[in-house]
This record gives sequence, structure tokens and C-alpha cells, in this order.
Amino acid sequence: MEKFVKHLKDNALPGFGEGKCATHVRKALQAGGAFVTPNVASAKNYGPVLLQIGFREIEVTDPGSFRFIKGDVMVMQPYTNGNINGHVAGYSGSRWISDFVQTDFWAGPGYRAEKPAYVVYRY
Repeated sequence: MEKFVKHLKDNALPGFGEGKCATHVRKALQAGGAFVTPNVASAKNYGPVLLQIGFREIEVTDPGSFRFIKGDVMVMQPYTNGNINGHVAGYSGSRWISDFVQTDFWAGPGYRAEKPAYVVYRY
């Protein structure tokens, strides 16, 4: 998990990112040693890939109070009028990082307001 998290931290873009969370998380997983093919373009479809490489789903009912651990990965569905690809991010041990460093679990104001469906995976 250390190499995964280091890659996320080292490659996070300043500000809000560029909508390339799936690519950034894939590259971080690869840096951590996972075999992930580049054909998963949509973040919302990362669940089966994570399961295939050894992650498992964990139950998180309240992300605001849950104790995430370094290396957790969240896959979030899109919200109304938001990016149709949804979102994916990894937990650094203190922050959620995708192609940018998030302020909290929710990837931005639209996600925070609508709180779409999500699944958290742990290795």
C-alpha cells in the first residue's frame, strides 16, 4: 500500500483536478504492484477490477465518522448533472486522493450535496 499511496500523493494535481481520477488511481494501483489494464475508463466501474486484484467491499454507513485506513479505495456513482463517470479515490491515511487531494470523502460540492451511492474497498 505504501507505493500506491506514495504515487497518489506524488501525482496529485493542484486544485480540483482534471476529471482523470480513474487514470490516476489505476496508475497508483500499478505503482503498488497490481496488474490493472488501462481499459477501465469510467471510475464508477472500478469495483470489479478492485475485487479481481484482491480488494474486498467493506460496509461504510457514515463516511464522516468511519475510520478509513491507508489504502482504502472508494468508488462513487455519478450525481445528477455531474460527471457521468462517477469518481474513484484512494485513502492516504489522512486524505482522499484521486487526481487531486480532496477536502473530505465527497469529491466536490455536487457529490457532497447529493451523496450518491458508493462502495469502499479494502485490501
